[in-house]
Amino acid sequence: MDLLILEKNYMIMQEASFTNLFKTIMWIIAFYYIFKFLAKIFLPVLVKKAVEKAGENFQRQQQYSQGTTWQKTRTNNDEIIIDTANAKKPRETKKVGDYVDYEEID
Repeated sequence: MDLLILEKNYMIMQEASFTNLFKTIMWIIAFYYIFKFLAKIFLPVLVKKAVEKAGENFQRQQQYSQGTTWQKTRTNNDEIIIDTANAKKPRETKKVGDYVDYEEID
């Protein structure tokens, strides 16, 4: 759909034809196959780089967390202090009722 702009800023819409519709469909199909071809080439490389970067970040976080744990626990050679602030508190279990063992009667 092409628009013609005249001198007085009037716009006239041209009618759609079968050939223009066919050209549009062919362009869409061409772009689809070009995108599909390029994705087969570049997508594995991009995914590989993303996985490597995620692995590096994971290793860096692990090293940082291990380093801070050793710093907290080893303050003196003679004394070992364990920081239990982050330790999970034991959950309280509510006793709902008595457990009754039963046997199935044939």
